[in-house]
Amino acid sequence: MASEKSKVLVLGGTGYLGKRLVKASLREGHPTYVLQRNENVMDINKIQALLRLKKRGVQFIEASVSNHESLVRALKQVDVVVSALPQTSGPSFEYKVMDAIKEAGNIKRYVPAEYSIDPSRRFHTLEPAKGLAERILAVRKAVQDSKIPYTSISANLFAGWYAPNLLQIDTLMPPKDKVSIYGDGNAKVIILDEDDVATYTIKTVDDPRTINKILHLVPPENIVSQNELIEIWEKLNGKKLEKSNVSREDFLAMMEGI
Repeated sequence: MASEKSKVLVLGGTGYLGKRLVKASLREGHPTYVLQRNENVMDINKIQALLRLKKRGVQFIEASVSNHESLVRALKQVDVVVSALPQTSGPSFEYKVMDAIKEAGNIKRYVPAEYSIDPSRRFHTLEPAKGLAERILAVRKAVQDSKIPYTSISANLFAGWYAPNLLQIDTLMPPKDKVSIYGDGNAKVIILDEDDVATYTIKTVDDPRTINKILHLVPPENIVSQNELIEIWEKLNGKKLEKSNVSREDFLAMMEGI
């Protein structure tokens, strides 16, 4: 007899990655829950997003991360918490979730909102990435110190943000005529489709091999250099781009100006 699938609560389930996590959870057969907050009532985009989730079979729990008592009640109804809360708001939400998990006492696994390059493996980071890396490491340490069962996901770079623009730092759109190449363009990066990240994440929630571990998503086919990425685009587009190399010094100056 197959083991029963864990009940999964996705925090931030209507957001950029959150909606993909919800879809992946449903696809994997998990009873899937999303918080429904009263403050969403006047936000038409949120209402429509919630209605779409409801049609897919998502179950709603009326609660808010900002309301400790309601969050504890919500957590008592599920087994696993997968967070896709926005990193831009800082780590305060994650700490609220951890406090509620400790009080609820029944959560088998917590997946905090990381999904980026593992900051513990980075030796030199500039702002704004530096601040984000520090927040991720602070939350990770807090989770580990709390003894909450966890899995952290290191997903490297999201394809939606870094593939179409060929790793350009000033646009999300594909370059039409010219492209800047950083250094010699041969440094390798790992770029993953967001739907794949969501699928890998959900597959961890009942996997004992990933408990209290950092899961690094590194599919060999997704390891590419900027030059290789540009070559793929040129073949698809049927057009060669004018290339200019940006030195290390000029690149650092550009980053400091952002």
